Amino acid sequence: MEIEELKRVLPVGYPYLLIDRLVKRGEGIVVTRKCVTVNEPYFQGHFRSPFPSIMPGTMILEGMAQTAGLLLESGKLAVLAAVERARFHRPVVPGDVLTFVARVARLRGPVLKAEVRAEVEGELAAEALVTLMVKEDVGKNS
Repeated sequence: MEIEELKRVLPVGYPYLLIDRLVKRGEGIVVTRKCVTVNEPYFQGHFRSPFPSIMPGTMILEGMAQTAGLLLESGKLAVLAAVERARFHRPVVPGDVLTFVARVARLRGPVLKAEVRAEVEGELAAEALVTLMVKEDVGKNS
């Protein structure tokens, strides 16, 4: 799935769409990619020289949650409800390609729990257990 289709599937707009490409979607697993560039808006004020540009952990977590949301069927909206056991193992910097891997840990009723990893060239950058609340009737008022 390319970026234009992702923009239709995920209900987030610029600059919050943190996935560039859906690489794999299978039974209980989704793999996505994000090419990190120095032009990302969050690099403008996160750290100033002489410190290096480092992708904020909240942005990495958002990319992880968006990837987990793709575990659901099309037409369902997932809203981030909780983050547990979040760990950051290495900084993510411009030029890195983040690969997000999400696996269903539990899907019961309107709650999806997913184990998500963020990797750069096969090296673990971050991991977390994310909980998403699922809205079945997208576009209808509850």
